Formats: sequence, structure tokens, C-alpha cells
Amino acid sequence: MALPYLRLGVNIDHVATIRNARGGRHPDPVRAAHMATLAGADGITAHLREDRRHIRDEDIERLKRQILTPLNLEMAATEEMLEIAVRTRPHAACLVPEKRTERTTEGGLDVVGGHGHLAPVVDRLCREGIRVSLFVEPQVEALRAARDLGAPVVELHTGTYAEAGFAGDDEKAAEELDRLKHAAAFGASLGLEIHAGHGLTFDNVRPVAAIPQIVELNIGHFLVGEAVFMGLGEAVRAMRAAMDEGRALASA
Repeated sequence: MALPYLRLGVNIDHVATIRNARGGRHPDPVRAAHMATLAGADGITAHLREDRRHIRDEDIERLKRQILTPLNLEMAATEEMLEIAVRTRPHAACLVPEKRTERTTEGGLDVVGGHGHLAPVVDRLCREGIRVSLFVEPQVEALRAARDLGAPVVELHTGTYAEAGFAGDDEKAAEELDRLKHAAAFGASLGLEIHAGHGLTFDNVRPVAAIPQIVELNIGHFLVGEAVFMGLGEAVRAMRAAMDEGRALASA
């Protein structure tokens, strides 16, 4: 039986990272968003961090005005970011943990311990008609907490799976893949829409794409890195092909 179509969200944060290294306007993340869309991206993701290390406020405003595909705003659950989201009105907002000292998002939200803090943010976004996603670890407790918070979507953190593969630890990678499979099935049984992302590459994406309950992958840093060698359009098309191969194998 054929599985549902698997969407690809392309994160363009690190186009802005390169731009900010020299200042000015080049390379333009909005142009990258247009190129990714033309190459097959189903949506664009951008993380507006508290320290504005890559994406800036004006980038979010331009993306919302100029792109035709859905905009997914990654954001910390702070009052500042909540007000920006309400003003900008992206299609979706993915709440992620954020620390000033981290180089990239290091894990999932503490949706169990942080219920009291997250609940009013989720509620406000939902009332504003913004589709809320929570970036979580592939754990049963986190998925139950996400459901209880009223978020319709979770994005499973695939970073531990990816890091095990990079380290050559096949046993650990297999264990983490099993965790992702179990979490995706359990989350879907709760009525959650399941997304996934972090650390995914051409080499490791197929097994994740084969998980039937996952309907969207969000991938950024790897694609921007590969764009140096093969161009952003070709990188997006190659990722789309790898995802489709993984999906087809699972459907066979």
C-alpha cells in the first residue's frame, strides 16, 4: 500500500549565517527560499533566534510576504517571539528549546516539566490560527505531554540517530531508529501529526522517510552545505529523490 506523500521543509537559516559573516545582503535567504521551492520544497522553515545570529526580523517579514509555500517559524517560547509570530502570522510555528551557548538546537523541548510555561504560548498561537508544532525527543512521555498541551503537531528530534550514524555506531543508530518508529506510531495513535528533523543527510534520510506515520521532514544545514558543491536546487532535488526512495521501499 502506498504511503502518504512525505513533505520536505527546507530550512534556510544558514544561508543567513553566510550572509551575516560579512554583513550586507548577500546571499539572500529569501532568494534561497524561492530556489528551494522551485526545486521541490513543500515549505520553508526559518528559526528567528533571540540573538539573531542568522535569520533576522526583516527576513521573516520578507519571507511571509514573498514566498508562496507555507512558512514555518521556529521560535523559542518567549513573549518576544510570541508577539512576532502573532504579528507576522506564519503558516506554522515550531516551538524549540534555545540556549545562547549552543551552536544548534541540542535536543527536544522539556514538554513535561515545562507545561506551565508552554501552555499559554501554545494556546495563544492556536487561537491566532497558527499551526503549532513542538520539537520533542522521541519519547512516550513527551508525546503525551504534547497532546495534553493541545499542540496538533510534533517534530521528532532525529539528531541522536544521525550522530550515531556519523560516529559509525550502527547498533546505536538502529536503536535510535527503533525509538523514532515507536514514537511516530505512538504519537499518531494520540492524533498528533508527526514531523521529524535534525542532522538528516542523503545517507541517513531513507530509513526515516520510510516511517509511515511521518508526513514531513525539515532539513537545512546539510542542504546549505551541499549547495556549496552542487548548488541549492540540485541539493534539494537529490534530497527529495532520497526521501522518495525511502518512502517507496516502505510501500513495497
